[in-house]
Amino acid sequence: MQSRGSSNKLSSMIARTRISSLLLSMFATFASIYVAGRLWQDAQTRVRLIKELDRITGYGKSAISVDDTLKIIACREQRKKLLELEMQLAAAGQEGFKSKGSTDTDDKDPKKRPLVVIGILTRFGRKNNRDAIRKAWMGTGAALKKRENEKGIITRFVIGRSANRGDSLDQDIDSENKQTNDFFILDHHVEAPKEFPNKAKLFFAYAVDKWDAEYYAKVNDDVYVNIDSLGATLATHLDKPRVYIGCMKSGDVFSEPGHKWYEPDWWKFGDKKLYFRHASGEMYVISRALAKFISINRSILRTYAHDDVSAGSWFLGLDVKYLNEGKFCCSSWSSGAICAGV
Repeated sequence: MQSRGSSNKLSSMIARTRISSLLLSMFATFASIYVAGRLWQDAQTRVRLIKELDRITGYGKSAISVDDTLKIIACREQRKKLLELEMQLAAAGQEGFKSKGSTDTDDKDPKKRPLVVIGILTRFGRKNNRDAIRKAWMGTGAALKKRENEKGIITRFVIGRSANRGDSLDQDIDSENKQTNDFFILDHHVEAPKEFPNKAKLFFAYAVDKWDAEYYAKVNDDVYVNIDSLGATLATHLDKPRVYIGCMKSGDVFSEPGHKWYEPDWWKFGDKKLYFRHASGEMYVISRALAKFISINRSILRTYAHDDVSAGSWFLGLDVKYLNEGKFCCSSWSSGAICAGV
């Protein structure tokens, strides 16, 4: 038989147990409500973001995470800002603004763009040829500078470096350049007969980075150029943004290794082994847009055995105006001709 004290103690324990159970139940209920509320909020946020994504991208109903949604929305905002900047840049360009360092002409009028940059591709041991060109049509010193400033015609001899960097060949060129200041030296190009096509590519690529001209011309160092006739001819084609001017030809592809004009990649030119249309290598001219294309893609543009064929290959897939100009045929001299072999 239990005593009254034991009975009261048991009743007290039962009461405390009921209170603890009640508190635990209330806590669980509030926790469930809180979690359900947060899940509902996340769900609403997800729905709102997906609807916003659908509105912006037009993807329609799609399963996509909130993180990915936020990234895409941020990407769209950055793209919008980029387009606005590009429009501002284009507007500034139309008003004649240029980035610093885009020209090397010492022209006091920033809106005046040089007409043409002529690169005379020369080699070691050809100083006599260079002196003959300076005397015949290129000029030196003040006369060279005057033509640049008044006619917008920039002329430079283009040469690379010796395979034995810093040897007597390099020293002779550096010494000559100190006297004449008319070289465009390709410091990262090694002079070699088989590298001539790559040298032409690098001339266009680096020249358009250095001078912002209308045209860029490649000339051999055994060619006489009528500067006045060249300037007059080029001025008539300023309305053509992508133009390739020269004495156009095609010709046979020679597959015999011992032949003077041997083409190692002869098999790429079909069963008839004929080159595609291209300008003769003595002299040809390309517009600024094409020179920029070469500059941007210099690392992936391949070269063939000859520089003129290589240049022609770069423009095959582009919307380019080919101008077959008889005045650029340097094999014979005629009235009004632009160039002639010497």
